[in-house]
Amino acid sequence: MRIAIPRETAPGERRVAASPDSVRALLKLGHSVAIESGAGEAAGFTDDAYRDAGAEVTDHTQPLWFDAELVLKVRPPSDAEVELLEKGDLLACYLQPAQNGELLAKLAAKGVTALALEAVPRITRAQSMDTLSAMANIAGYRAVVEAASNFGRFFGGQMTAAGRLPPAKVLVIGAGVAGLAAVGAAKGLGAVVRAFDTRPATKEQVESLGGEFLTVEIEESGEGAGGYAKEVSQAFLDAEFALFRAQAQEVDIVITTALIPGKPAPKLWLKDMVELMKPGSVVVDLAGEQGGNCEYTEPGQKIQTHGVTVIGYTDLVSRMADTASALYANVMVNLIKHLGGAEPQIDMDDTVTRAITVTHDGAVTWPPPPLPAPTPAAAPPAKPAAKPTEAAAPADDRRSPLDAVMIGAGLLLAAVWLYMRFQLHEAPGATGGEAQQFVQHLTVFVMACIVGWHVIWNVSAALHTPLMAVTNAISGIIIVGGLLTGGSLGEAGFTPAVALGLVAILLAMINVAGGFLVTQRMLKMFRRG
Repeated sequence: MRIAIPRETAPGERRVAASPDSVRALLKLGHSVAIESGAGEAAGFTDDAYRDAGAEVTDHTQPLWFDAELVLKVRPPSDAEVELLEKGDLLACYLQPAQNGELLAKLAAKGVTALALEAVPRITRAQSMDTLSAMANIAGYRAVVEAASNFGRFFGGQMTAAGRLPPAKVLVIGAGVAGLAAVGAAKGLGAVVRAFDTRPATKEQVESLGGEFLTVEIEESGEGAGGYAKEVSQAFLDAEFALFRAQAQEVDIVITTALIPGKPAPKLWLKDMVELMKPGSVVVDLAGEQGGNCEYTEPGQKIQTHGVTVIGYTDLVSRMADTASALYANVMVNLIKHLGGAEPQIDMDDTVTRAITVTHDGAVTWPPPPLPAPTPAAAPPAKPAAKPTEAAAPADDRRSPLDAVMIGAGLLLAAVWLYMRFQLHEAPGATGGEAQQFVQHLTVFVMACIVGWHVIWNVSAALHTPLMAVTNAISGIIIVGGLLTGGSLGEAGFTPAVALGLVAILLAMINVAGGFLVTQRMLKMFRRG
């Protein structure tokens, strides 16, 4: 199949649908690739790089389209580009099918099979084709970069000889992919980060990145189909706006990311909220292309009002065109592999293919049928009723075999200690003194076993690794004691006490070495770069 990659004609679009690496992958699948000259220049991919990868680079736009069987783009085609398509051609790009009914009708009339990449369902086997998530991740990161460049202070707090600088406070509205990327980036710069989302399921994700999750006192979920948000009730909105007005007086930066598929962006950061913000604050609206979440947003523009900078750029992803194009190109390769690899076919019985196919065989096939509801997990079998004697037994009476062994060992040590305590300490002379000293040591040993058992066994298994690292100090004490005991080898000969001292040194050294190795691995996990 001949694949064409034209230059993007939408204003401000710097991305390209293929990278040199993706060209090589497409060639391995058995396709030929033709690229319009200069198509990847804005993304940092030169014509020579494409030629070296094996692509044909052409200056002629019309022959590129006419000869193509599959056209890969980023933005929807213009009317002039639609005219260059022919019956039976495949087109894959963003099409915004819910808003572009007229474009779909034109494509269907031309007999083009059009694939809308934003319609990829969010299911496990389609993750490699989820270009929206890949681009949203970039947009969230870039939003923080734009906010930082327009904010007049450090993000992280500073303690200097000239005075203390407080950290910036950032509020992220919407904890989807873009919102979580913004939370992580802002937290990485040292800011105090708060996030709000109508979906309670995002709370753990926000907190795992170091952010504070804000909630309202109304029991209502904004979880929609496919992992997206849905519209909420007016009562929920009123409580949400009250929360935002309180936050507006505290935060320095607001990043809004809320979108509802197929509808204009909801207005969440109202004019009075902007006016409540401190002079020098920044609002970055990631929903600018769909009207914006902020009432002051002007799509594609950066404005200042009431001392607040409101950024409504619609090309945030294109401002990182190199990375965005590389990820987008990988998605295109995965899409072609999904369609059949060497011989792509449109299988309308496949859930993913049906979801993204918006025109086929001269007809508009959007919207697709809803995805089948997941089959509920089978309920676990009911447990048999407990016998009265079992039901009355307290939970603490159910002991594991290891517990029984430890209890038995403890009782044995206690019995030995009692025997030594009440029998041997009465012995006359040196023997009595040695016995009394031995009883004292045995007492310490028994107490250490009991305390150690309770301390270690009551610590969560997830903390055993760091616990091993900090026990080096205890092992060091054991080594010192072993040296004092084993150091008498030359004087007293090889006695049982000396043997125990040497064994204690060996075991403690193993624990020390293991502790240092574990500590080193833990530190590497937190090391940047």
